[in-house]
Amino acid sequence: QVQLVESGGGLVQAGGSLRLSCAASGLSFSRYTMGWFRQAPGKEREFVAGISWIGIRTDYADSVKGRFTISRDNAKNTVYLQMNSLKPEDTAVYYCAASRGSLIESARASYDYWGQGTQVTVSS
Repeated sequence: QVQLVESGGGLVQAGGSLRLSCAASGLSFSRYTMGWFRQAPGKEREFVAGISWIGIRTDYADSVKGRFTISRDNAKNTVYLQMNSLKPEDTAVYYCAASRGSLIESARASYDYWGQGTQVTVSS
């Protein structure tokens, strides 16, 4: 059974940093493109960042470019999201997702497995 478990969320002041982790099990992790999405109250779930199988390629939403960094450790079956210079508008539940595809896609439908999410709250 595939499991994706996010951790590292919390409450932080604007300008602060958080590092999210997503531990994967039950799948051949190194053969999956991984992504981070987020969903704020009353809004649709949106793409934040993605990383290819061995981490050579990454992609980011314009709203987080230059502030967030996605990385992965295939030996630990874990993907990370380093979030710096956080803003109140970054407040959301953050989800990691796994895709069998080789391309980094921003569409939710392209991802096969999802975690339960971790709350990130940025106070002003």
